[in-house]
Amino acid sequence: MSDISNINFPLIEEKIVLIIPAYEPDDRLSALLEELRKDFHGRIVIVNDGSGAKYDKYYETAKDYGCVVLNHFANMGKGRALKNAFNYCLNEYPGITGCVTADSDGQHLPEDIYRVMQELCDNDKCLILGCRDFSHEDVPFRSKLGNGFMKGACRFMCGVNASDTQTGLRGIPADFMTLLLNTEGERFEFETRMLLDARDRYPLKEVIIQTVYESKENHQSHYNTFKDSVRIGRILAGVFVKFVISSLSSTVVDLLIFNALCPLFKPVTALYYITIATVIARVISAVYNYTINYKIVFKSKDSVGRSAVKYFALALIQMCLSALFTTVGVFLIPILPETLIKAIVDVCLFFISYGVQRTIVFK
Repeated sequence: MSDISNINFPLIEEKIVLIIPAYEPDDRLSALLEELRKDFHGRIVIVNDGSGAKYDKYYETAKDYGCVVLNHFANMGKGRALKNAFNYCLNEYPGITGCVTADSDGQHLPEDIYRVMQELCDNDKCLILGCRDFSHEDVPFRSKLGNGFMKGACRFMCGVNASDTQTGLRGIPADFMTLLLNTEGERFEFETRMLLDARDRYPLKEVIIQTVYESKENHQSHYNTFKDSVRIGRILAGVFVKFVISSLSSTVVDLLIFNALCPLFKPVTALYYITIATVIARVISAVYNYTINYKIVFKSKDSVGRSAVKYFALALIQMCLSALFTTVGVFLIPILPETLIKAIVDVCLFFISYGVQRTIVFK
């Protein structure tokens, strides 16, 4: 058991509300509440997300432990359960620092919940994540795979750098709870949208927690690996798709101009015609692409001058690399047309460019 001697229980009991969404719970919920009440005597809100009558005994036990139970008539999803709990807490407990959310299936130990509560009290303008160690041998393969995919996708596509993107143990400031009431997502995808909404508003702070699973075979989860992953994938695709459309359209402009200019300059200079055509095509397409990215894709609040300098510096570097690698490709593989080689080169540079634009140019 982790050391909890540094936990200020009077403070976290006054400032933090613990929220536990619980769909079709079992004895693990009762066991968690029993352990929590040995040290924590603050407010706990349980959400019965349409579990049905046969689960009523677990919610009655929760009431015996002094918990507030909010009831959904039908299953509405984890996202809706959390938002309804946020709304209840903001109305009923004015002045709180925020809330900590935890799962009902025993994955989050009381001492780790306390540590996240304390971290939120100490950093009330941050989103606190209780992050699991996925290298542990007891972690089910599907959890390792899902977290690995989400971690990489969130980092590359959205600029969210979290080691555990799907953790249900989170410390959420009260003003962020207010913003999240209007965040889209009714099921597990809501937690991904929460990470996206935290960007540039609430820095992420991680608390390493113990990884708990009963066994690889017996671990039960209401997370549907396929359906919920598709929902989350759509969110990430939504963030990324505008950049893809902008880049593809500017690439079409670039290729059309390049294809038109090559026959004009090839008779003049056999060695440099590709470079000349590349420069002219890239300048025109870069102006087009910058305008779309600044106003629509990234909706930058930076000054036009500052972002333009960074963007065109990137475009210049990218243009040089495109010309260099296309020229090398033409000489190495003369049977392929210049346009095809250039297209292959620019696809590779595209992914690099996206990362640079997201993190530096339009940050």
